[in-house]
Amino acid sequence: MTAFHILADAQGAVPKPKVNRIALGDLADALRAGIEDFVAMPSHIIFIVIMYPLIGVVLAAWTSTASALPLIFPLASGFALIGPFAAIGLYEISRRREVGIVTRWQDALEVRKSPALPAIAWVGAVMVAIFIAWMLVAQGLYVWLFGPVPPGSITEFATNVFYTSEGWTLIVLGNLAGFVFAVAALCTGIVSFPLLLDRDVGAWAAISTSWRAAAANPVEVAAWGLVVAALLVIGSIPVFAGLIIVLPVLGHATWHLYRKLVAPE
Repeated sequence: MTAFHILADAQGAVPKPKVNRIALGDLADALRAGIEDFVAMPSHIIFIVIMYPLIGVVLAAWTSTASALPLIFPLASGFALIGPFAAIGLYEISRRREVGIVTRWQDALEVRKSPALPAIAWVGAVMVAIFIAWMLVAQGLYVWLFGPVPPGSITEFATNVFYTSEGWTLIVLGNLAGFVFAVAALCTGIVSFPLLLDRDVGAWAAISTSWRAAAANPVEVAAWGLVVAALLVIGSIPVFAGLIIVLPVLGHATWHLYRKLVAPE
């Protein structure tokens, strides 16, 4: 019964929230609202989000050895796949500000009291599974093309990737595979986590609503994905420091985009 509630809502039904058609201008509105949330409460944002660039630096250092060099790009690009889950506290801040509740940075931790927390964790596990699958595929492609022996140095790795036919095959196939995983993650997470914070509809309804919203707005959701990717690239230079601003803005903006994509109850 508990497992069923995680997948469905508390009444055992699987509701289908109505999705809206939006315009490209709504993306700009959501981004603008996200910036306003960030400007209004920057102190708690820095506290929450400082862990993400630090994790990025640690992971980059961890993969800086020659044996892990092939995983640097998949790891950096795959960071975006779990972004919607990582930003769950930011959605809570935006939700509280939206209804006029006096908000502090500690309120981001109130997510732990949400009745939908098991469903949120379940959808989060799906996002992590997508990330792990991407890493396995990326590693498999490299081993398939270059064998199991890792490059001996950064120079050797760069030469293999950019100056051999196998390297360009890796670039092309890797980017195609990454695109597939990015689409899956975007369609799964674009409204599922905000929806679960807003309504205890269950994991399945949240994921299906997210996919229906993406299907109803393919151009707009694709454009949003490009905006997210571009901002993450900008925020990652240099050494992920810009993510201190980019991540909270995108997190808040995702909440406001959810409000546009899903009709109220």
